[in-house]
Amino acid sequence: MYKIKPNKNYIIYQITIYLCIFLKTLRIDLLMTWKKTLVISLLITNLFNSCAPKVKEGYDKENGYIGNISISGAFALYPIVVLWAEDFKKENPNVRFNISAGGAGKGITDVLMNMVDIGLVSRDLHPKEIEKGAFPIYVAKDAVLGTFNATNPNFDLIQERGLTQKELAALFVEKKYKTWKDIDPRFTADPISVYVRSDAAGAAETWAKYFDQRQEDLKGVGIFGDPGLAQAIKDNRYAIGFNNINYVYDLKTLKTTDKLAVIPIDINENGKIDDEEKFYATLNDLTDAVATDKYPSPPARELMFVIKKGNNSKLLNEFIRFVLAKEQQGYLLENGYVPLNTEQQTQELEKVKN
Repeated sequence: MYKIKPNKNYIIYQITIYLCIFLKTLRIDLLMTWKKTLVISLLITNLFNSCAPKVKEGYDKENGYIGNISISGAFALYPIVVLWAEDFKKENPNVRFNISAGGAGKGITDVLMNMVDIGLVSRDLHPKEIEKGAFPIYVAKDAVLGTFNATNPNFDLIQERGLTQKELAALFVEKKYKTWKDIDPRFTADPISVYVRSDAAGAAETWAKYFDQRQEDLKGVGIFGDPGLAQAIKDNRYAIGFNNINYVYDLKTLKTTDKLAVIPIDINENGKIDDEEKFYATLNDLTDAVATDKYPSPPARELMFVIKKGNNSKLLNEFIRFVLAKEQQGYLLENGYVPLNTEQQTQELEKVKN
């Protein structure tokens, strides 16, 4: 037999009735004493509260910056944001971070719904997102790369000739080629497995933009997340896909990770990769090509923090200023990103001031 749990409001109501009955039985002088005691108690409580430190917008004079910063979004920015947060905590031990990667789409949705303070976004903002209050602050630059399995039997020829923008569009948008031989008769007749992102992703949106398309127009087997897509390509000898720089190169060796290779883009479409198009050998070569605009944009792109207009604080502004500072921007190159130049840093810092 189920027991009915008493309603909370009903219990309070009953207690109030009994209390009133009890008070009526007391002498007036006792009641007056109780009232005086209550007043004194309230005064003491207010006194203690007034002595407690006031934390306004994540800052107080005694403890400095204090509070929580929640961040979610693009896989592309996630690794460097974790490092920035760790450095910020060294200087501000009373600040806590909650950081999660789930794709740029999740980041922008979370920040506009006030679920996080900062959305990590690796694509252009849509007009509707700006109308809803999305406010971008650019913090770095990187690129999306076409990738394929390094054990592909056509590896040497792919490195020699590359693929043109039209050929990549035929693969990812038009689904024109079914075998490698369909691209070039010198390739083997093995089937092509095309992988794309299943989640709303800045990398996918940027890769599609290279073909004047949207992420929804990309065709292939959908894989969640950058790490998942990279692993799927490694597991399939005939696979082709795309990834952010950080999931293609090893930060220690500065070479591409095991079983993953970059598809060189034949930018001038002359059927071969010329010397000026050869910038994929090391991470340093590639980031230099992105910084000097040798690598096309898109798929090179700007990475941003997105906050919601009116939802800032001293703590949040201080963290953004920290990220834009010269020292923190200095970490970007060694971690596979391109830092903002001095003019860009100044522009973004002005946004924080205003």
